[in-house]
Amino acid sequence: MYHRPMLVLGIETSCDETAAAVVTDDRRIRASLVHSQLEQHAPFGGVVPEIAARAHLAVLNGLIRRAMDQAGIGFAALSGIAATGGPGLIGGVMVGTMAAKGLAAATGAPFVAVNHLEGHALTARLTDDLPFPYLLLLVSGGHCQLLAVHGVGRYWRYGSTVDDAAGEAFDKAAKLLGLGYPGGPAIEEAAKTGDPARFDLPRPMVGRAGADFSFSGLKTAVKRLVDDLPPGPLRARDVADVAASFQAAVADCLADRTARAMTRFRGEHADAAHLVVAGGVAANAAVRQSLAALATRECFGFTAPPLALCGDNAAMIAWAGIERLKLGLTDGLDFAPRPRWPLDPDAAPA
Repeated sequence: MYHRPMLVLGIETSCDETAAAVVTDDRRIRASLVHSQLEQHAPFGGVVPEIAARAHLAVLNGLIRRAMDQAGIGFAALSGIAATGGPGLIGGVMVGTMAAKGLAAATGAPFVAVNHLEGHALTARLTDDLPFPYLLLLVSGGHCQLLAVHGVGRYWRYGSTVDDAAGEAFDKAAKLLGLGYPGGPAIEEAAKTGDPARFDLPRPMVGRAGADFSFSGLKTAVKRLVDDLPPGPLRARDVADVAASFQAAVADCLADRTARAMTRFRGEHADAAHLVVAGGVAANAAVRQSLAALATRECFGFTAPPLALCGDNAAMIAWAGIERLKLGLTDGLDFAPRPRWPLDPDAAPA
């Protein structure tokens, strides 16, 4: 039996950000620190797995100490230690899980291996105490899925991307426009002064049955568009208009697919109509506005995490650890990190 307040240390190392956080079961984030590896990866235009793993190894222990100091507690006060166990770049995931296992062995605190996607899926319960069930759009650099969230560990996938994730498409479009990495914030900034109606870009899958996504064709259309612009350095006006047109196309695709999932969700859950958007792309203002407007039209509630909790962070991992600990779900120190770990293992491979 755990007594309030439950305190859990969360560790996140699945991609290119090292994070540590301390969260309580009454939804207080006592500490949440994120160390970005942007400078290491920017010259390559994307994340280099070996560089990411080495960077995690270099900073993680110090970041954990700082998080514990900021929370004002010692390791003996922890109710559990949660770390991302996958999916993600396996080298980075191994760094985080090994650190968590070592701390668990040293302190006697339970170890919880958290599915990174479940961390995103449960963030709305950390920030808004949202009850189950709800419809989730999980949209990030590596994932684009629509799921019915029935409870901890209970997810039904309605749709997924058949090729690129939305965040990946943002990165590739930004590279084509010479905007650098990461692409999401760069595209959003450039789009602020652009005309989203200037270029008629495709909306893949829009209008089709089901709730799957596709962004490869949109990415290809952007490449052709850029290739057809006047030779020489891209003009600022062209960059802004392409960025705005691309961003609008992505927002339309996400809204259309989500609307399809809403119809299915409403049919299965007549008394639960709430849409949650989570993941790094959820930080994009145009995407948030489009989905919020959709929710209003469809009479759904709408929740998007604060911007600081949209991208990869350890507070969501700590919270998912709390949710699992409350159900008596812990993991042994023989847990094996997983490069792939679907939330709905019964769904067709994405």
